[in-house]
Amino acid sequence: MKKKYELLDEINFPSDLKKLPESKLQKVADELREEMIDAVSVTGGHLGASLGVVELTVALHYIFNTPNDKLIWDVGHQCYPHKILTGRKDRIRTLRQGNGLSGFTKRSESEYDPFGAAHSSTSISSALGIAEQTNCLINQTCNCSNW
Repeated sequence: MKKKYELLDEINFPSDLKKLPESKLQKVADELREEMIDAVSVTGGHLGASLGVVELTVALHYIFNTPNDKLIWDVGHQCYPHKILTGRKDRIRTLRQGNGLSGFTKRSESEYDPFGAAHSSTSISSALGIAEQTNCLINQTCNCSNW
């Protein structure tokens, strides 16, 4: 059963998070961690990687202009708190279930997932590719018609 949270219940997207004063971010992180543990206790999943990035996830979404600024996770299992803060909170209990949320970032699932991360070390080449594409678009040096 989903718990009630003072702050997290009001956050559906990073734009909602940005409305809070910085002094409330630790409370958001605490509630986010509790919700994630509760959800994964129902669905199963790789909890450790996500537990290690709760505060980082809150800070990144608070500071950066996602989804315009691209967040690249090194390991897809780090993305559970990211999913909760990017419009998928109400579906987090479908994580890794049939027709549910993916256990990894998934481009078809959300505009906040620019890269389908799975296991480690693919993030560097993905981030480099995204940066090069952005550079080409800014400098109008693209040779690809599908960019």
